[in-house]
Amino acid sequence: MSWPADDRREDPTSNPAHRPSHGRPQPVSTYRLQVRREFGFADAAAVTDHLDALGASHAYLSPVLTPVPGSAHGYDVVDHTRLSPDAGGRPAFEQLVEALQGRSMGAIADVVPNHMAVPTPASLNAPLWSVLRDGPDSPFASWFDVDWTGEGHALLMPVLGSRIGQVLGDGELSLDLSGDEPLLRYYDHVFPVRPGTQSLPLAEMVDRQHYRLAHWRVADEELNYRRFFDVDTLAAIRVEDPEVFDATHRVLLDLIADGSLDGLRIDHPDGLADPLGYVRRLHERTGGAWVVVEKILEGSETLPDEWPVAGTTGYDALLRVGGLFVDPAGAGPLSALLAELTGDSRGFEAVVEEAKREVVEGGLYAEVHRLTQLLVSICTRDVRLRDHTERGLRECVVELLVAFDRYRAYVVPGQSPDPTAVAAVEAAAARARPHVPEDRHDTLDVVRDLVLGREAGSAGLIDEPERRELIVRFQQTCGPVMAKGIEDTSFYRWFRLTSLNEVGGDPDRLGISADEFHAYAAAQVRDWPVAMTTLSTHDTKRSEDVRARIGVLSEMPTEWADRVRSWREAAAAHRTAPLDAATEYLAWQTLVGTWGTSSPEPGAPRGPLDAQRLLDYLTKATREAKLHTQWTDVDEEYEGAVAAFVTGVLGDEALLAELAAFDERITSAVRTATLGQKLVQLTMPGVPDVYQGTELVDLSLVDPDNRRAVDFDVRRARLARLDAGAGPQDLHDEKLLVTSRALRVRRDRPEAFVGERCAYTPLATSTGSALAFARGTVRGDGDGSDAGAEHDVVVVAARLEIARERHGGWGQHSVVLPGGAWRDVLSGRGVRGGTTPLADLVGDLPVALLVRVDDGGRGAQDTDEEADA
Repeated sequence: MSWPADDRREDPTSNPAHRPSHGRPQPVSTYRLQVRREFGFADAAAVTDHLDALGASHAYLSPVLTPVPGSAHGYDVVDHTRLSPDAGGRPAFEQLVEALQGRSMGAIADVVPNHMAVPTPASLNAPLWSVLRDGPDSPFASWFDVDWTGEGHALLMPVLGSRIGQVLGDGELSLDLSGDEPLLRYYDHVFPVRPGTQSLPLAEMVDRQHYRLAHWRVADEELNYRRFFDVDTLAAIRVEDPEVFDATHRVLLDLIADGSLDGLRIDHPDGLADPLGYVRRLHERTGGAWVVVEKILEGSETLPDEWPVAGTTGYDALLRVGGLFVDPAGAGPLSALLAELTGDSRGFEAVVEEAKREVVEGGLYAEVHRLTQLLVSICTRDVRLRDHTERGLRECVVELLVAFDRYRAYVVPGQSPDPTAVAAVEAAAARARPHVPEDRHDTLDVVRDLVLGREAGSAGLIDEPERRELIVRFQQTCGPVMAKGIEDTSFYRWFRLTSLNEVGGDPDRLGISADEFHAYAAAQVRDWPVAMTTLSTHDTKRSEDVRARIGVLSEMPTEWADRVRSWREAAAAHRTAPLDAATEYLAWQTLVGTWGTSSPEPGAPRGPLDAQRLLDYLTKATREAKLHTQWTDVDEEYEGAVAAFVTGVLGDEALLAELAAFDERITSAVRTATLGQKLVQLTMPGVPDVYQGTELVDLSLVDPDNRRAVDFDVRRARLARLDAGAGPQDLHDEKLLVTSRALRVRRDRPEAFVGERCAYTPLATSTGSALAFARGTVRGDGDGSDAGAEHDVVVVAARLEIARERHGGWGQHSVVLPGGAWRDVLSGRGVRGGTTPLADLVGDLPVALLVRVDDGGRGAQDTDEEADA
């Protein structure tokens, strides 16, 4: 897949929400903190000194409203009216705000508009409790996206360990009349009793409730409320209703209004019925505060221009930055190695198609069934469409969902669809057509037209409620199919280079060129100059530094293949029959990716990942793959074989010595990739986020591994030592140096990075083994993406070291710097503008961050040399 920039608009954006804020605090950089019981608001206040010393302008907080008690992440909100008691509540939050503002810093917070938790006990969620008790008559009935038209008009509660008949027969349900209201109990689960039914016989009483207790396996087939992906314990809410929006956002809006928060990060906007309407209302109600949205952009897809937001949360930036440090030449050999090991030569696209089919027929069956029933009802009511059968409609909607290549097409009922949305749906229909029998092609066309809101069948029916509902629900289903089919299944099945198996990633594509990156960055500075950028988040499958280590393998695919073959032979004694080659290959890549120091303490020994962490990761990975074992059907024999392999390898000293030798072999290249991608992310167009702890090398895997406690004392001590003038002792120190100096440069020169006239200019290099660009401010009428700028900062990053050394090293290769005098804030060296040998800039440390000492009246094009370049 290619990622062209030429489908973006040619003119500078006219939407002021995309530009830096006027009259409101504008984040220059953020530092992500995971707030929870173990690390509350007071703990966050206690580390503001470190965030300030790093140079971050804002603390970026995980959701701050009340979650399920003991929540590890905060995305399972149960009460929108209170700040999290687990984190210390309002007093501790105010302490945090005071600590930040005392350092001229601010806070932004994560918002979860799509769903609330279905907790145990349900009474923790007062709106849900009311709906369970009073059904459609509850004042909160409009909050939840429930289909009340089903049998018994009851909300499905799939919590039982066996079928309802057996549960009743075994006496596992009981009526509790000891409190203020009657309760129905099932172990830890507690439910309200519909008024007037408590005197009935137990079975009849259960049948008369506004909820239907059911075996947990019933959910995938008969669930009648919208949920987050396939998670039954996260029920979707209808923030498109102004009353629901007001009630669920009041506390956050008040915090924006009183200055406690300067901005918001919006979780999963694609799940909403009306994403555009939501962000417009939020923009209006916050007075234009800085807002970024967690939108996963696929390929060359761009965020809709009409959205009044600052941009995305940065997975598109992660894709491009990471791609700079992956060698495209490795694609063929790595594909051959994967096929050799697994016996499967299929590409990633085929794996995705298979996984999506499993998802729509399995975990998301209920959602697909609802779409099918809507289509059946629409066609039955229209004589011109009546011959399209239920089976045919289901086949076509399944194929359209499988073929859809993005999280959503933004079609609004009653409005002409945007050309981009039309193109996306039309393309999906074209891909689906070969999978549909020829006599169903007309049915596919009807489904396509209906989800686009076109006139289909008889005239005058386009605004029927069911047709409008179909448009919305189809879009709300595309995202879960993508997420569950790709991120949560295919990424755990196909392992050509696992560093590419990332949120928003494209495992089919190895690497991007410097020119491609420059085109992307130029478009960002023009269209979305204050969008967020990131390398690690709470959702990434691997930390930035694990990905950097694995990415280096693309530069040495033949040597890597030889090593893997050798290790597999040496590990034969640890391998038992159920273990498959794909999982073993994932284990080898994971061992290499996580090999490092056991702690951030200076002098900590290098070695493999802790055995329990590695085993926990592989257990999650194999269950997500759903090929040999899964969360709902654990294969203990298979998981035992994985555990035996991990234990055997980590106890094999000779094999560990070989792994250690390979780690030594790639150390220098890993250093280049680790520091290079960090500096580029921190200085490219946008507002960079630093995920907690990643100012040092962080070798974390997917959650919950990436939510482990951060040792801020060690980080303070290391930074203080660097600030006192000591040189870096190790890669931890070097990454901390790069992070702190880049953030401080941004803080000292915000106009060059997030100002109204901030600019990005590529700088010419004589080799693809280096990336160079300048940041500054636009001259005259420039749009920020041209060379007509006053440059204040220059970034140079080496890349693809192994490939470079194979071709003779730096040699005479050079970069053309803007004229004037410069100082490298990483090394302290002075540099003059003009043609400069790369060996002088990045020969020792593989990155350079230059700031202008004096401009001498010279700008970006002040020499003939630069103009020619």
